[in-house]
Amino acid sequence: MTSRLEKRLENQRSQRVKVWSILLMLILFTLVATASYLWFSGGTLEKARRNAAGLISPGSNKVNILVMGVDERQEDVGRSDTLFLLTVDTKTNAVSLLSVPRDTRVKIPGHGWDKINSAFAYGGHKLSQEAVEDLLGIGIDYYIKINFAGFKKIIDAVGGVDINVEKRMHYADPYDDNGGLYIDLKPGLQHMDGATAIQYVRYRDEEGDIGRIGRQQKFMKAMLKEVISPAIITRIPSIIQEVVGAIDTNMSTSEMLNLAKILNEAYKQGLQTDMVPGKPAYINDISYWLPDISLLRTHVAQIEGIPLDNRYRETSRRMAGEYQNSIPREMKVTEAPAKALQLIKPVKPNKPDKTNLEEKPKPPDQPAPPPRPKQPDAPAAKTSAEPARIRIDIVNASGVADAGEKVAALLRNEGFEVTGVTNITAPYKNTVVVSNTTDSAVVNHLTGLPFKYSLQVTKDDSKSTQATVVLGTDYANQ
Repeated sequence: MTSRLEKRLENQRSQRVKVWSILLMLILFTLVATASYLWFSGGTLEKARRNAAGLISPGSNKVNILVMGVDERQEDVGRSDTLFLLTVDTKTNAVSLLSVPRDTRVKIPGHGWDKINSAFAYGGHKLSQEAVEDLLGIGIDYYIKINFAGFKKIIDAVGGVDINVEKRMHYADPYDDNGGLYIDLKPGLQHMDGATAIQYVRYRDEEGDIGRIGRQQKFMKAMLKEVISPAIITRIPSIIQEVVGAIDTNMSTSEMLNLAKILNEAYKQGLQTDMVPGKPAYINDISYWLPDISLLRTHVAQIEGIPLDNRYRETSRRMAGEYQNSIPREMKVTEAPAKALQLIKPVKPNKPDKTNLEEKPKPPDQPAPPPRPKQPDAPAAKTSAEPARIRIDIVNASGVADAGEKVAALLRNEGFEVTGVTNITAPYKNTVVVSNTTDSAVVNHLTGLPFKYSLQVTKDDSKSTQATVVLGTDYANQ
């Protein structure tokens, strides 16, 4: 027979077991609840961060992917040598690519104003993403980071890419690329493996980063054409498994497969490529790209399906003012119009790729410059504006010390008022005359100047001059 003491001890043990069971259940419940909150509210937390930063949420059918090509080296975290945003419309399967020049001057959170490629050196892909989000004013869903070794592996995995090299490309730097960078490509159509392709997309000359972006976008189109070919598209799952270790991303394998499924339809529609609009500038001969925030934000709104309401316009105006006020006095700005410097237009498949770095196509919303008279000796039509009333600023980027003053003398002889000559040591390839007004009276007087140039027309009421002449290195050969 069980004693009272034994019963009491048994009851105490039973109570302790019940207490511990309840405590364990509470702990387990708390852990599950916490994990569920962190898992399922990830989007909510991210939205809260974006709202705090003043970012606009894209349309529900839009997915934004930031792609970073990183120049990683031994004992150096590197910089984002290439930056572009892929926007995928999951409803229409349309894909657009917006390139961000690596010299773009932005405000990097916690580090002040600097080139956007420095954000990666300061804080890796997270800070790079924040800097791009602040620039574009939108949230980014995913990132993909690729270094040079990963790029080569991806190209080799798809069997290489066909590229028509548009000109001779030769460059050597024994101090670059962990032992030396050597680029040696000849003009013409060629099938590139990973090692050759990396030369093509990295090559820079007097066109600087803007010319290289044109080549990179041209390469992306050729790559897309290769990936959707019957020989490759059936191998995409195995290719993704093969190269997944060569990239760093927060996309899952299934998400990458879903993205790959869209590529075929995207190719049929034509990959839309563009570049952050802006203009080149220099501080002590260090090059920068100054973004045109108003034009950029309007372009982004169109891509992302964001309504151009008063809130969005006010945010864009405020950001544009902050960028303008941040420009230091010593910065020399080359006043090439933002619209005219956009390089690439959408290219439909089955048509020749007309991406040519010797040409900078004019956006469709710009008025075309009036044609020159077919009969030079015919009397010119009278206009309300006289040359003496047209104020012109000259930027000498030709590499010839006295070229600016010579052109100033020519223009004064033609009756124009030259407001000043600025000499910059960083070369600009092509001579350009920029009309800051669409007034036909002004434009007509800019069509027959006594030297070779291309005329670009824009409308910028903020300029104190009606035109800007940018002398390129081609001026020395005239």
